[in-house]
Amino acid sequence: MSTELLPPVAPDVLADAVEQLSARLRKKLDAAISGCADRASATADGAVEVRFGEDAAVTLRPGPSGTVTNAEQAVCSCLLAPRCLHRAAALGAAPIAEGDETDRGDETDRGDETVRDDDAVRDDDAGTGKAAGPDTASDTGTGRKEPASIAPTDGIAATAAAPTVLTPAQVLAATALWDAAAEALSAGVTAGGAVVQAELLRAAHTARLAGLPRAEAAALRVVRGLRAARERSGGQRLADLTGAFRELLADAALLASGAADTDAAGSARRVYGQGGSLRVYGLCREPVLSATGYGGVTTHLVGSDGAGYTVSDVRPGGLARVKGAGTASVALGGGVLDHAGLARGGLRIVGATVSADGRLGAGRGVGATPLRGVDWSEEPAAALFTRPVREAMAALLADSAPGTGGPGAGGTAPGLLGCDVEVIGAAGDSVVVRVTGEGPLLRLRPAHPHPELPHAANLRRIAEHPGLVLRVLGRPDLDRAATLRALAVGPVPEAPATLRLPDAWKGHADLGYDRLQGEHFPRETAGSGAREPVTAGPDPLAEAPLWRVRSLLETGVAGGRRAVAEAGRGTDAASLSARLGRAGLGAAARLAQSLTTEAARRPRDAFGRLTDPSAAAYATAWLASAVHLAAAERSLVAASWS
Repeated sequence: MSTELLPPVAPDVLADAVEQLSARLRKKLDAAISGCADRASATADGAVEVRFGEDAAVTLRPGPSGTVTNAEQAVCSCLLAPRCLHRAAALGAAPIAEGDETDRGDETDRGDETVRDDDAVRDDDAGTGKAAGPDTASDTGTGRKEPASIAPTDGIAATAAAPTVLTPAQVLAATALWDAAAEALSAGVTAGGAVVQAELLRAAHTARLAGLPRAEAAALRVVRGLRAARERSGGQRLADLTGAFRELLADAALLASGAADTDAAGSARRVYGQGGSLRVYGLCREPVLSATGYGGVTTHLVGSDGAGYTVSDVRPGGLARVKGAGTASVALGGGVLDHAGLARGGLRIVGATVSADGRLGAGRGVGATPLRGVDWSEEPAAALFTRPVREAMAALLADSAPGTGGPGAGGTAPGLLGCDVEVIGAAGDSVVVRVTGEGPLLRLRPAHPHPELPHAANLRRIAEHPGLVLRVLGRPDLDRAATLRALAVGPVPEAPATLRLPDAWKGHADLGYDRLQGEHFPRETAGSGAREPVTAGPDPLAEAPLWRVRSLLETGVAGGRRAVAEAGRGTDAASLSARLGRAGLGAAARLAQSLTTEAARRPRDAFGRLTDPSAAAYATAWLASAVHLAAAERSLVAASWS
């Protein structure tokens, strides 16, 4: 179902419309939603009309922001309006609008305005996207984001004292969000229709009003994931929805406990502090493409002290915006450079404003003058490639762990890792390389798989040159063993079989914008690609029986509580526990057993009525198993880089 014509709808508007329906109409809501997008048409005055036969038509008239933000902007012509099925169905078919804070992404900072992108770049099978990724760098709220939010006019955070503990209203809102999320998990994709989603949207809106932007963003991600899964969207992965549920339940549980401080609530606006005078040098450009229609570029920089910074330009526009943003002017200090020039040049910034994750603000008092760029073989960029990969990966994992400042806090470019590698060959859609100096085998994968971006084509050409030695800068994929999402490559100094790049590229090629040609490769590696199939080396994630736990958790997300209970019956449950126990994963076995037991526990009274209808205990058991699985897989990923 394509929803391109329908305007985004605020979560509370949709929740109110569903709440007004009678129980009989709620049962018909999912069927009514299914054909709305196909019946939508634009009117002459800029509204969108959805017709339901000859007697009823719903008119959606978005405000100046392009979003339906109040009930008066959605009108139905039938006699039951506004408590009618037509109006709720039209609103339910429209995309969900963003709140002030969204998931892992990129943004454009323009003095007093911040534009954020949701799930940018990382489908993360599209990379950081993590959209977005992990993602590009994280926001203080969720860790990768979309519509406009207002930042301080001068780019500097307010210094007024704030309470360090959550208020009773915030705890109550988090408790309501936990209950709604637990019910959505218990229903699963199969039963998680518009009514279940509306309850979650209502709780998300309450969390927003209570000042819990991180929890709100997590809830919106789950709702979008449920919608995409029910529509069988090609870009939706069950693993992504499972991760979204884990993050939502973990955030809600922490906040509802009352033991968290205000940092756990997140922030609805990026906080900037004085950065003084900075000298920054370009490392590479990264295309940003979101499933929600946002596009642009993030340019990664390194300071003279080795600290990592980013400048982003992400706005509505999709793929066309991505291609144009690569050479668009940088919104920093008067736009003295474009992003292509900044990625290979430098800036001296006066009055800089910097967020906690290394984003550079563009307030009115910020001034910038161009500097000569540095080659990757020169300091401070060279330090990124001289650090042992095991040590660099350990630092990145520590920075990205919950409760830390996020990527970039460790003194390197945010979330990036550099190393010198030798190409071995292609293995599926990956390029197998070995870190020079008897280092580990790595898999290079495209940072974004979109066919009109040159990531995949560039990696295929690199794979055709076994023996090629090159310098790679990328973002480690924390969900895969020894996998690097390559962003840029360059020659290794004094290596005979290395890249031969044009002088204008200043020593590196941005894989998302530049296209490698045959003349860029040494002759001694040309035509040597016809070798035996390459093996990618050991994969501890694939070899460990943890995939059985992952399958159980994803079964719960897809089929709900009943599917988990069915999976816990018969020989399958015994086989799961036995295999995990033999592998030394006793804790995982016990948690999986607790989950299946709780899923099947449905006590009833003498009349067959449930005596404990709450899904809280089931959600707790599911979350415990999911958190343990994430920690175990993170340990295996770290070990694969040794």
